[in-house]
Amino acid sequence: MLYLVVVLPYLVLQVLFAERTHRRQGRADTPSRAPSVDIVIPCYNEDPRTLAACLASISAQDYPGDIRVHIVDDGSPNRTELDSVYREYGARPGYRVLALPENRGKRHAQVAAITTSDAEVVVAVDSDTMIAPDGLRQLIAGLDDSQVGAAMGEMLAANTRTNWLTRLIDMRYWYACNQERAAQSHFGAVLCCCGPFSAYRRDVLERVLDDYVNQTFRKRRSSYGEDRHLTNLVLLSGMRTEYVPHARARTVVPQRIRPFLRQQLRWNRCTYRDMVGIARRLPALGTYLTLDAFTQTFAPALLALSFLLFVFRSAIAGTGDLVWYGAAMAAVAFGYCAYGVWRNRDVRFLLFAFYGPIHLGLLVPVRIRALFTLTDDRWGRRGVSS
Repeated sequence: MLYLVVVLPYLVLQVLFAERTHRRQGRADTPSRAPSVDIVIPCYNEDPRTLAACLASISAQDYPGDIRVHIVDDGSPNRTELDSVYREYGARPGYRVLALPENRGKRHAQVAAITTSDAEVVVAVDSDTMIAPDGLRQLIAGLDDSQVGAAMGEMLAANTRTNWLTRLIDMRYWYACNQERAAQSHFGAVLCCCGPFSAYRRDVLERVLDDYVNQTFRKRRSSYGEDRHLTNLVLLSGMRTEYVPHARARTVVPQRIRPFLRQQLRWNRCTYRDMVGIARRLPALGTYLTLDAFTQTFAPALLALSFLLFVFRSAIAGTGDLVWYGAAMAAVAFGYCAYGVWRNRDVRFLLFAFYGPIHLGLLVPVRIRALFTLTDDRWGRRGVSS
Protein backbone atom coordinates (compact mmCIF):
# COMPACT_ATOMS: atom_id res chain seq x y z
CA MET A 1 0.00 0.00 0.00
CA LEU A 2 1.52 3.30 -1.14
CA TYR A 3 0.18 5.20 1.87
CA LEU A 4 1.97 2.91 4.34
CA VAL A 5 5.16 2.95 2.26
CA VAL A 6 5.24 6.76 2.46
CA VAL A 7 3.89 7.37 5.96
CA LEU A 8 5.56 4.69 8.11
CA PRO A 9 9.20 5.69 7.36
CA TYR A 10 8.17 9.34 7.71
CA LEU A 11 6.70 8.74 11.19
CA VAL A 12 9.81 6.84 12.31
CA LEU A 13 12.05 9.71 11.19
CA GLN A 14 9.71 12.23 12.78
CA VAL A 15 9.92 10.54 16.18
CA LEU A 16 13.72 10.20 15.99
CA PHE A 17 14.24 13.87 15.14
CA ALA A 18 11.64 15.02 17.67
CA GLU A 19 13.40 13.10 20.41
CA ARG A 20 16.70 14.72 19.49
CA THR A 21 15.08 18.13 19.94
CA HIS A 22 13.66 17.18 23.35
CA ARG A 23 17.06 15.89 24.49
CA ARG A 24 18.85 18.98 23.15
CA GLN A 25 16.41 21.28 24.93
CA GLY A 26 16.89 19.24 28.12
CA ARG A 27 15.47 20.83 31.21
CA ALA A 28 13.75 24.19 31.53
CA ASP A 29 15.97 27.19 30.93
CA THR A 30 16.36 30.92 31.54
CA PRO A 31 17.49 33.34 28.80
CA SER A 32 21.13 34.45 28.97
CA ARG A 33 19.78 38.00 28.92
CA ALA A 34 16.32 39.46 29.40
CA PRO A 35 15.42 41.65 26.39
CA SER A 36 12.44 43.98 26.62
CA VAL A 37 9.21 42.36 25.42
CA ASP A 38 6.04 43.72 23.82
CA ILE A 39 3.13 41.29 24.20
CA VAL A 40 0.50 41.93 21.53
CA ILE A 41 -3.04 40.58 22.12
CA PRO A 42 -5.56 41.18 19.32
CA CYS A 43 -9.11 40.89 20.60
CA TYR A 44 -12.29 40.46 18.59
CA ASN A 45 -15.60 39.40 20.16
CA GLU A 46 -13.83 37.59 22.98
CA ASP A 47 -15.63 36.33 26.05
CA PRO A 48 -14.72 38.81 28.85
CA ARG A 49 -13.94 35.98 31.28
CA THR A 50 -11.61 34.32 28.80
CA LEU A 51 -9.77 37.57 28.08
CA ALA A 52 -9.48 38.25 31.81
CA ALA A 53 -7.97 34.79 32.32
CA CYS A 54 -5.48 35.45 29.52
CA LEU A 55 -4.41 38.77 31.04
CA ALA A 56 -4.22 37.29 34.55
CA SER A 57 -1.80 34.64 33.26
CA ILE A 58 0.38 37.36 31.74
CA SER A 59 0.35 39.31 35.00
CA ALA A 60 1.69 36.19 36.76
CA GLN A 61 4.78 35.81 34.54
CA ASP A 62 8.15 35.44 36.26
CA TYR A 63 10.08 37.00 33.37
CA PRO A 64 12.91 39.17 34.77
CA GLY A 65 12.93 41.74 31.96
CA ASP A 66 10.67 44.64 31.00
CA ILE A 67 7.22 43.62 29.72
CA ARG A 68 4.68 45.86 28.02
CA VAL A 69 1.24 44.51 27.15
CA HIS A 70 -0.80 45.86 24.23
CA ILE A 71 -4.48 44.83 24.10
CA VAL A 72 -5.89 45.68 20.67
CA ASP A 73 -9.66 45.67 20.26
CA ASP A 74 -10.28 45.10 16.56
CA GLY A 75 -13.71 46.75 16.36
CA SER A 76 -15.50 44.18 18.54
CA PRO A 77 -19.33 44.42 18.41
CA ASN A 78 -19.35 43.31 22.06
CA ARG A 79 -16.90 46.03 23.15
CA THR A 80 -19.24 47.24 25.91
CA GLU A 81 -19.05 43.77 27.49
CA LEU A 82 -15.26 43.95 27.38
CA ASP A 83 -15.00 47.49 28.76
CA SER A 84 -14.67 46.38 32.38
CA VAL A 85 -11.67 44.20 31.51
CA TYR A 86 -10.17 46.98 29.40
CA ARG A 87 -10.56 49.51 32.21
CA GLU A 88 -9.07 47.20 34.83
CA TYR A 89 -5.95 46.30 32.87
CA GLY A 90 -5.62 49.56 30.96
CA ALA A 91 -5.10 51.33 34.29
CA ARG A 92 -2.18 49.08 35.25
CA PRO A 93 1.44 50.12 34.62
CA GLY A 94 2.84 48.50 31.50
CA TYR A 95 -0.59 47.86 29.96
CA ARG A 96 -2.40 49.80 27.27
CA VAL A 97 -5.63 49.30 25.33
CA LEU A 98 -5.89 50.26 21.65
CA ALA A 99 -9.51 50.49 20.49
CA LEU A 100 -9.60 50.37 16.70
CA PRO A 101 -12.62 52.09 15.09
CA GLU A 102 -13.49 49.17 12.82
CA ASN A 103 -12.68 45.51 12.26
CA ARG A 104 -9.79 45.08 9.83
CA GLY A 105 -8.50 41.65 10.82
CA LYS A 106 -5.91 40.17 13.14
CA ARG A 107 -2.87 41.27 11.15
CA HIS A 108 -3.87 44.94 11.13
CA ALA A 109 -4.61 44.76 14.86
CA GLN A 110 -1.15 43.33 15.53
CA VAL A 111 0.54 45.90 13.31
CA ALA A 112 -1.26 48.73 15.15
CA ALA A 113 0.58 47.68 18.31
CA ILE A 114 3.88 46.68 16.71
CA THR A 115 4.35 50.00 14.90
CA THR A 116 3.69 52.00 18.07
CA SER A 117 6.04 50.07 20.37
CA ASP A 118 9.77 49.44 20.48
CA ALA A 119 10.73 46.42 22.61
CA GLU A 120 13.43 44.07 21.31
CA VAL A 121 11.07 41.09 21.14
CA VAL A 122 7.42 40.94 20.08
CA VAL A 123 5.34 38.11 21.52
CA ALA A 124 2.05 37.26 19.80
CA VAL A 125 -0.62 35.95 22.17
CA ASP A 126 -4.23 35.10 21.33
CA SER A 127 -6.93 36.49 23.59
CA ASP A 128 -8.12 32.99 24.55
CA THR A 129 -4.67 31.73 25.57
CA MET A 130 -3.39 31.20 29.11
CA ILE A 131 0.38 31.08 29.64
CA ALA A 132 2.16 29.10 32.36
CA PRO A 133 3.93 31.38 34.92
CA ASP A 134 7.37 30.58 33.48
CA GLY A 135 6.14 30.38 29.88
CA LEU A 136 7.43 33.75 28.68
CA ARG A 137 10.84 33.23 30.28
CA GLN A 138 11.19 29.83 28.60
CA LEU A 139 10.03 31.17 25.24
CA ILE A 140 12.50 34.06 25.23
CA ALA A 141 15.29 31.59 26.07
CA GLY A 142 14.55 30.04 22.68
CA LEU A 143 15.84 33.26 21.06
CA ASP A 144 19.26 33.12 22.74
CA ASP A 145 20.87 32.07 19.45
CA SER A 146 21.15 35.20 17.31
CA GLN A 147 20.26 33.16 14.19
CA VAL A 148 16.81 32.30 15.59
CA GLY A 149 14.25 34.80 14.33
CA ALA A 150 11.14 33.26 15.89
CA ALA A 151 10.20 30.68 18.50
CA MET A 152 6.96 28.99 19.53
CA GLY A 153 5.91 27.27 22.74
CA GLU A 154 3.89 24.17 23.52
CA MET A 155 0.18 24.72 22.93
CA LEU A 156 -2.44 22.48 24.54
CA ALA A 157 -6.19 22.81 25.16
CA ALA A 158 -7.39 24.96 28.05
CA ASN A 159 -10.82 23.29 28.05
CA THR A 160 -9.58 19.72 27.64
CA ARG A 161 -12.04 18.24 30.15
CA THR A 162 -15.17 19.63 28.50
CA ASN A 163 -15.98 16.56 26.38
CA TRP A 164 -14.49 13.77 24.27
CA LEU A 165 -13.71 16.11 21.37
CA THR A 166 -11.69 18.58 23.45
CA ARG A 167 -9.73 15.67 24.95
CA LEU A 168 -8.83 14.38 21.49
CA ILE A 169 -7.92 17.89 20.29
CA ASP A 170 -5.69 18.33 23.34
CA MET A 171 -3.80 15.16 22.42
CA ARG A 172 -3.67 16.21 18.76
CA TYR A 173 -2.08 19.49 19.82
CA TRP A 174 0.46 17.58 21.90
CA TYR A 175 1.53 15.56 18.88
CA ALA A 176 1.52 18.63 16.63
CA CYS A 177 3.90 20.38 19.01
CA ASN A 178 6.02 17.67 20.60
CA GLN A 179 6.35 15.37 17.60
CA GLU A 180 5.77 17.33 14.40
CA ARG A 181 7.13 20.78 15.36
CA ALA A 182 9.88 19.25 17.52
CA ALA A 183 11.13 17.23 14.53
CA GLN A 184 11.16 20.35 12.35
CA SER A 185 12.98 22.26 15.08
CA HIS A 186 15.87 19.79 14.90
CA PHE A 187 16.62 21.37 11.52
CA GLY A 188 16.00 24.95 12.71
CA ALA A 189 12.88 25.34 10.59
CA VAL A 190 9.54 25.04 12.36
CA LEU A 191 7.18 25.58 9.42
CA CYS A 192 4.45 27.26 11.46
CA CYS A 193 5.08 29.12 14.73
CA CYS A 194 1.57 28.91 16.15
CA GLY A 195 -0.22 32.24 16.56
CA PRO A 196 -1.48 31.80 20.15
CA PHE A 197 2.03 31.94 21.67
CA SER A 198 5.10 32.84 19.60
CA ALA A 199 8.01 35.27 19.89
CA TYR A 200 9.73 37.28 17.15
CA ARG A 201 12.82 39.45 17.07
CA ARG A 202 11.68 42.97 16.30
CA ASP A 203 14.43 43.64 13.76
CA VAL A 204 13.38 40.54 11.80
CA LEU A 205 9.68 41.38 12.15
CA GLU A 206 10.11 44.92 10.90
CA ARG A 207 11.86 43.70 7.73
CA VAL A 208 8.87 41.54 6.75
CA LEU A 209 5.99 43.55 8.20
CA ASP A 210 4.76 45.02 4.90
CA ASP A 211 4.69 41.61 3.21
CA TYR A 212 2.94 40.19 6.26
CA VAL A 213 0.06 42.63 6.40
CA ASN A 214 -0.38 42.93 2.63
CA GLN A 215 -0.28 39.24 1.68
CA THR A 216 -2.35 38.29 -1.36
CA PHE A 217 -3.17 34.97 -2.97
CA ARG A 218 -4.47 34.84 -6.54
CA LYS A 219 -4.82 38.64 -6.41
CA ARG A 220 -7.04 38.51 -3.32
CA ARG A 221 -6.12 39.81 0.13
CA SER A 222 -5.47 37.01 2.64
CA SER A 223 -7.39 37.31 5.89
CA TYR A 224 -6.40 34.08 7.67
CA GLY A 225 -3.33 31.91 8.25
CA GLU A 226 -1.28 34.80 9.57
CA ASP A 227 0.97 32.63 11.76
CA ARG A 228 2.08 30.29 8.99
CA HIS A 229 2.70 33.17 6.57
CA LEU A 230 4.73 35.11 9.12
CA THR A 231 6.80 32.00 9.82
CA ASN A 232 7.42 31.64 6.08
CA LEU A 233 8.64 35.23 5.90
CA VAL A 234 11.05 34.67 8.79
CA LEU A 235 12.46 31.53 7.14
CA LEU A 236 12.71 33.22 3.74
CA SER A 237 14.71 36.02 5.38
CA GLY A 238 17.37 33.42 6.25
CA MET A 239 16.60 33.14 9.96
CA ARG A 240 15.82 29.97 11.90
CA THR A 241 12.63 29.12 13.77
CA GLU A 242 12.53 27.01 16.94
CA TYR A 243 10.13 25.00 19.08
CA VAL A 244 10.55 25.43 22.86
CA PRO A 245 8.76 22.54 24.66
CA HIS A 246 9.16 24.05 28.13
CA ALA A 247 7.33 27.27 27.13
CA ARG A 248 3.83 26.06 27.91
CA ALA A 249 0.45 27.64 27.21
CA ARG A 250 -3.15 26.53 26.78
CA THR A 251 -5.80 27.86 24.43
CA VAL A 252 -9.56 27.38 24.14
CA VAL A 253 -10.43 24.79 21.47
CA PRO A 254 -13.73 24.00 19.69
CA GLN A 255 -16.18 21.97 21.74
CA ARG A 256 -18.40 20.84 18.85
CA ILE A 257 -17.70 19.11 15.56
CA ARG A 258 -18.99 21.86 13.25
CA PRO A 259 -16.78 24.69 14.64
CA PHE A 260 -13.88 22.23 14.71
CA LEU A 261 -14.32 21.42 11.02
CA ARG A 262 -14.57 25.13 10.18
CA GLN A 263 -11.30 25.71 12.00
CA GLN A 264 -9.64 22.82 10.19
CA LEU A 265 -10.89 24.05 6.81
CA ARG A 266 -9.36 27.46 7.47
CA TRP A 267 -6.07 26.00 8.70
CA ASN A 268 -5.74 23.60 5.78
CA ARG A 269 -6.39 26.36 3.25
CA CYS A 270 -3.51 28.38 4.65
CA THR A 271 -1.29 25.27 4.85
CA TYR A 272 -1.70 24.58 1.14
CA ARG A 273 -1.45 28.24 0.20
CA ASP A 274 1.70 28.96 2.17
CA MET A 275 3.36 25.69 1.24
CA VAL A 276 3.63 27.21 -2.24
CA GLY A 277 5.41 30.21 -0.75
CA ILE A 278 8.02 28.17 1.14
CA ALA A 279 8.56 25.49 -1.54
CA ARG A 280 11.56 27.20 -3.12
CA ARG A 281 13.33 27.32 0.26
CA LEU A 282 12.68 23.67 1.21
CA PRO A 283 15.69 22.10 -0.59
CA ALA A 284 18.02 24.40 1.34
CA LEU A 285 16.32 23.43 4.61
CA GLY A 286 17.06 19.74 4.11
CA THR A 287 15.69 16.44 2.86
CA TYR A 288 13.55 15.74 5.92
CA LEU A 289 11.70 19.06 5.73
CA THR A 290 11.04 18.50 2.02
CA LEU A 291 9.61 15.07 2.91
CA ASP A 292 7.62 16.66 5.74
CA ALA A 293 6.06 19.25 3.44
CA PHE A 294 5.33 16.60 0.80
CA THR A 295 3.66 14.32 3.33
CA GLN A 296 1.58 17.12 4.85
CA THR A 297 0.36 18.04 1.38
CA PHE A 298 -0.25 14.68 -0.27
CA ALA A 299 -0.71 12.06 2.49
CA PRO A 300 -4.45 12.84 2.97
CA ALA A 301 -5.09 12.25 -0.73
CA LEU A 302 -3.10 8.99 -0.59
CA LEU A 303 -5.10 7.90 2.46
CA ALA A 304 -8.42 8.61 0.76
CA LEU A 305 -7.31 6.89 -2.44
CA SER A 306 -6.09 3.80 -0.59
CA PHE A 307 -9.34 3.57 1.36
CA LEU A 308 -11.48 3.79 -1.79
CA LEU A 309 -9.26 1.25 -3.53
CA PHE A 310 -9.63 -1.27 -0.72
CA VAL A 311 -13.39 -0.75 -0.55
CA PHE A 312 -13.58 -1.39 -4.31
CA ARG A 313 -11.40 -4.49 -4.12
CA SER A 314 -13.35 -5.83 -1.16
CA ALA A 315 -16.61 -5.41 -3.05
CA ILE A 316 -15.18 -7.60 -5.81
CA ALA A 317 -13.03 -10.10 -3.93
CA GLY A 318 -14.70 -10.25 -0.51
CA THR A 319 -13.96 -8.66 2.85
CA GLY A 320 -10.44 -10.01 3.30
CA ASP A 321 -8.69 -6.98 1.84
CA LEU A 322 -10.83 -4.56 3.82
CA VAL A 323 -10.07 -6.41 7.06
CA TRP A 324 -6.36 -6.27 6.23
CA TYR A 325 -6.67 -2.56 5.51
CA GLY A 326 -8.41 -1.95 8.84
CA ALA A 327 -5.72 -3.87 10.70
CA ALA A 328 -2.98 -1.90 8.94
CA MET A 329 -4.63 1.42 9.78
CA ALA A 330 -5.08 0.34 13.42
CA ALA A 331 -1.39 -0.55 13.57
CA VAL A 332 -0.45 2.90 12.21
CA ALA A 333 -2.80 4.60 14.70
CA PHE A 334 -1.44 2.78 17.74
CA GLY A 335 2.10 3.21 16.48
CA TYR A 336 1.44 6.95 16.29
CA CYS A 337 0.11 6.85 19.86
CA ALA A 338 3.21 5.07 21.17
CA TYR A 339 5.45 8.13 21.29
CA GLY A 340 2.92 10.07 23.38
CA VAL A 341 2.55 7.14 25.78
CA TRP A 342 6.31 6.78 26.14
CA ARG A 343 7.26 10.45 26.45
CA ASN A 344 4.42 11.30 28.88
CA ARG A 345 4.45 7.95 30.69
CA ASP A 346 0.67 8.05 30.25
CA VAL A 347 -1.32 5.18 28.70
CA ARG A 348 -4.25 7.53 28.12
CA PHE A 349 -2.50 8.61 24.92
CA LEU A 350 -3.60 5.27 23.46
CA LEU A 351 -7.05 6.84 23.27
CA PHE A 352 -5.72 9.09 20.53
CA ALA A 353 -6.26 6.11 18.21
CA PHE A 354 -9.92 7.19 18.13
CA TYR A 355 -8.79 10.33 16.29
CA GLY A 356 -8.09 8.07 13.29
CA PRO A 357 -11.73 7.56 12.20
CA ILE A 358 -12.34 11.32 12.59
CA HIS A 359 -9.30 11.99 10.44
CA LEU A 360 -10.36 9.58 7.70
CA GLY A 361 -14.10 10.25 7.75
CA LEU A 362 -14.17 14.01 8.36
CA LEU A 363 -10.78 15.68 8.09
CA VAL A 364 -9.58 14.11 4.85
CA PRO A 365 -12.70 15.40 3.02
CA VAL A 366 -12.16 18.80 4.67
CA ARG A 367 -8.56 18.88 3.44
CA ILE A 368 -9.63 17.98 -0.08
CA ARG A 369 -12.27 20.71 0.02
CA ALA A 370 -9.67 23.18 1.30
CA LEU A 371 -7.46 22.42 -1.68
CA PHE A 372 -10.23 23.39 -4.10
CA THR A 373 -11.43 26.50 -2.20
CA LEU A 374 -8.16 28.25 -1.41
CA THR A 375 -9.47 31.76 -2.07
CA ASP A 376 -12.70 31.34 -0.07
CA ASP A 377 -12.42 32.95 3.39
CA ARG A 378 -16.07 32.80 4.44
CA TRP A 379 -15.10 30.48 7.28
CA GLY A 380 -12.00 32.50 8.08
CA ARG A 381 -13.67 35.03 10.33
CA ARG A 382 -14.33 34.61 13.99
CA GLY A 383 -17.83 35.02 15.38
CA VAL A 384 -18.92 35.95 18.86
CA SER A 385 -17.52 33.54 21.44
CA SER A 386 -20.04 31.17 22.92
